[in-house]
Amino acid sequence: MHYRRLGRTGLQVSELCLGAMMFGAWGNTDHDDSVRIIHTALDAGINFIDTADVYSAGESEEIVAKAIVGRRDELVIATKVFSPMSKNPNHWGASRRWIIQECENSLRRLGTDYIDLYQIHRPDPLTDIDETLGALSDLVHQGKVRYLGSSTFQASEIVEAQWVAERRGRERFVCEQPPYSILVRGVEADVLATCQRYGMGVIPWSPLAGGWLSGRWRKGSDDLTSARAARMPARYDLADPGNQLKLDAAEELAVLAEEVGISLIHLALGFTLHHPAVTSTIIGPRTAEHLESQLGAADVRLSDEVMDRIDGIVPPGTNFSWADAGYTPPGIADARRRRRPARR
Repeated sequence: MHYRRLGRTGLQVSELCLGAMMFGAWGNTDHDDSVRIIHTALDAGINFIDTADVYSAGESEEIVAKAIVGRRDELVIATKVFSPMSKNPNHWGASRRWIIQECENSLRRLGTDYIDLYQIHRPDPLTDIDETLGALSDLVHQGKVRYLGSSTFQASEIVEAQWVAERRGRERFVCEQPPYSILVRGVEADVLATCQRYGMGVIPWSPLAGGWLSGRWRKGSDDLTSARAARMPARYDLADPGNQLKLDAAEELAVLAEEVGISLIHLALGFTLHHPAVTSTIIGPRTAEHLESQLGAADVRLSDEVMDRIDGIVPPGTNFSWADAGYTPPGIADARRRRRPARR
């Protein structure tokens, strides 16, 4: 396993980060098996685990807690806050009240005194970023959090957060966790360059595009389904022309991987690790077989010829739909923001 520095920090993390989203009710419900998978990843040299409060309603964090007993100080543990955790209107978002309350909940579920990397899971248009950074800074000063990060922020939001941190004397985001894969390249247009400009690490999520680049999604296959479709139907509905384009691209990429002599999984993971902005790419196995198929990707080095062919299949900066971007900005989601009120 190889290690890279997280942005401008002194923290060294493995090039593969173990994503824990599939441990618990959303994926593998067998806690003992999930713990074994985590231990296999750690024994392979992975020192970086990423989870979130919302994954299986906190169950993922509880499974991670079981797996890291006796090894906590060897590891970099990351979790996230933002998504609704109940029907209570104050149990979500990036307000001071919720961040401080939910950090305590995550610490309890993880069975630890501190979180290495605490990330805001999505932008919160209802909360001033200074309020968010102020609450996060207090957690850092209290020793409950070591570093701060964002996830799925737009470039303008990343810049605003950096400026506010500087001008208001807040702790800053040291990394961004965006959606990034061969099929979801929109962040190449601005987000990745913005992170480089501010010395931020980048930790891509869904480098296999939600399973589209697992090798199973091939044209003519009898099983073009995903367990994630219930939570994210727009990403898998083949009636959507964008998803049909993804299927065409996945087929071409599978053929390319066969010609190169590697698995499509290794091609996909190697692609994200090839970008100079990327620190560590998140793998999210549900089974031991999934993990085994992904571990070797850290040794993959793609040639310029292969990268050029990938660019020919999916041009740089391309997203096939907003559903793949993980977050639809209010200006896109709400038509009222794009239209002047009718004159009376």
